[in-house]
Amino acid sequence: MPTTEELKALVAQVPDPDPNGTYVNLDDAKIGRIRQVVGDLHKGGRDAVVGLIDMLAEPGQGNDVKPHFALHLLAVHVTGLGDDKARAQFALAVASQVGSDRPKGVRKYLIQELGLAGGREVVETLGQALLDADLCDDAARALAAIRDGAAEQFLAALPKVQGRSRLSLIKKLGVLCCAKAADAFKQALGDEDADVRIAAAWGIARIADASAADALLAAADRREGWERFNETDACFALAEGLLAAGRKAEAAAIYTHLGKTRTAPSERHVREAAERAGAAAK
Repeated sequence: MPTTEELKALVAQVPDPDPNGTYVNLDDAKIGRIRQVVGDLHKGGRDAVVGLIDMLAEPGQGNDVKPHFALHLLAVHVTGLGDDKARAQFALAVASQVGSDRPKGVRKYLIQELGLAGGREVVETLGQALLDADLCDDAARALAAIRDGAAEQFLAALPKVQGRSRLSLIKKLGVLCCAKAADAFKQALGDEDADVRIAAAWGIARIADASAADALLAAADRREGWERFNETDACFALAEGLLAAGRKAEAAAIYTHLGKTRTAPSERHVREAAERAGAAAK
């Protein structure tokens, strides 16, 4: 349990960064010194973690390169120990500061470290961070990296967020192939934001939701340009997923629809691809 001054002295032992402000091409002596510092920090437990966080500053507002680097190294260290209790203790210490009144830039960094070292024990904290528009993207990435329990947090937050945050959650639900998000994906096909609609289309494709096929086809039919291209591509992906699941009739219906409706000269390649795939499906 190091004192504040002891912790500062320990962090001061971290080698200086290179002229670019990074730590690359370290020699053996510097690597050995870093390992010793990280080992001592780990022995300091929660107090050392929170003490390091106290030394962080809003980006551009102070020189916190060494504590910044030390906290990251500690996250790497605890994830590589093979000791889940130690990892969880570190993650909980970091998570305890995410909802604080610290600068947003510091909290974003803490969330990023939870994406590396966090587990199920911090998903509720990250779920609360989803509701903050400034933190949502980082929290969503961290939750997607953790996976365990992430989908429930996304679904709980989705009705409470808008704009970029909503897009981020829809995308991450798609990445997780979350079947529980089927209704959310279908609803998002009608969102006012084209990027959200496209993300929802790909979410439907990734979970191979046959019940959403008609809605997805109708959405793609209504669109033009880049969105029509993306959502049509998602229709093909949905058909492929259905084929892989042995649902040939539903897949064939999608191909038939695309073959009949993509009649413009610019969509000839789409029509021909649908006809070829439909013949194979049948």
